[in-house]
Amino acid sequence: MGMKRTNVYADPEDLAIIKEAALRRGVSEAEIIRQGIHLAAMANRVWDEPFFSRTYRGPGRTLGKEGVRDIVADAVRHENEDRNAE
Repeated sequence: MGMKRTNVYADPEDLAIIKEAALRRGVSEAEIIRQGIHLAAMANRVWDEPFFSRTYRGPGRTLGKEGVRDIVADAVRHENEDRNAE
């Protein structure tokens, strides 16, 4: 992967924490900073499409794993039935 050099100002306390983490993890300080830049970039990215493209009807309360699976399976089943009817 190609890299581009840049300069940034950082709080000395943050840099000290990065230095300690780099020693503890056995990686370079630059690697930790690159990971932080990547996380910041992804957190601020604007996606072309919404994360959720459809909604599903539910009972109006928080569901457990099985409840979510059942509702999604029902929605997919109904969607497939609608396609087959066309």
